[in-house]
Amino acid sequence: MKLTPARLGGKALIYLALTIGAVFCLLPVFWLVRSSVMTLGDIFKFPPILWPARIRWQNYVDAMQASPFLLYFRNTMIVLVPNVVGSLLTASMSAYGLGRFRFPLRNFWFALVLGAIILPPAVVLIPQFLLWSRLHLVNTFFPLIVPVWFGGGAFNVFLLRQFFLTIPKDFDNAARIDGATYWRIYWQIMIPFIQPALLAVGLFQFLFAWNDFFNPLIYLSSKDTYTLAIGLRFFIGSYATFWNNLMAASLIVIVAPVIVFLVGQRYFVEGVTLTGIKG
Repeated sequence: MKLTPARLGGKALIYLALTIGAVFCLLPVFWLVRSSVMTLGDIFKFPPILWPARIRWQNYVDAMQASPFLLYFRNTMIVLVPNVVGSLLTASMSAYGLGRFRFPLRNFWFALVLGAIILPPAVVLIPQFLLWSRLHLVNTFFPLIVPVWFGGGAFNVFLLRQFFLTIPKDFDNAARIDGATYWRIYWQIMIPFIQPALLAVGLFQFLFAWNDFFNPLIYLSSKDTYTLAIGLRFFIGSYATFWNNLMAASLIVIVAPVIVFLVGQRYFVEGVTLTGIKG
């Protein structure tokens, strides 16, 4: 196709708009990085300086020493790993049932799953807290881990169910004729097919568990159980805040999600895209 001046101009405008949008998206990240290597005095200079004359790497050392980062990291991993494993296992099993089997009121139960996505978390906050309080499990990791093992999350079930619908039923029928059980069909045939969607769900759950601030704030009250998201809050003091150390600590915390997303972004896009093919 020949590129006319009008078409070239249109493409130029599109790329210009995308570039401006990328700059706006990356500006907060740049501001975080530059603030993490500045002195406290440089941060409050007016007019603001784009980059410090002298980079202060000591901010990262001070941030690591100001709080028990290794303890917070350990607590985060204690919550994160079971969350990812539980969501992948139980969400895929629930989605397999909703997407491959025909049973009475199947669409009704799927509608309830969709309703759970719409339901604001604050609506069920008090009943859930009272439940865990009656079980004497507040200030433990159980409230942050156990729920995901019962269904894996409504959105994850929806995502995987849509993916299951794209797989022809001929695979199930052929496996049943060969004598395979439903569990074997699920584990040996369906799971390899839905790997892109599973990776997308795992990435979603990793980012949620890593960045979750609200639930640990509600259920954890001891400093020995705090996660990284809660630990960052203690860099903000009642009388003074060392913003350069806070920026350095925040940059350390976001490194892991950025790496995970960059590694898995291809599977993430593929998994989300293919879920809309059918259903």
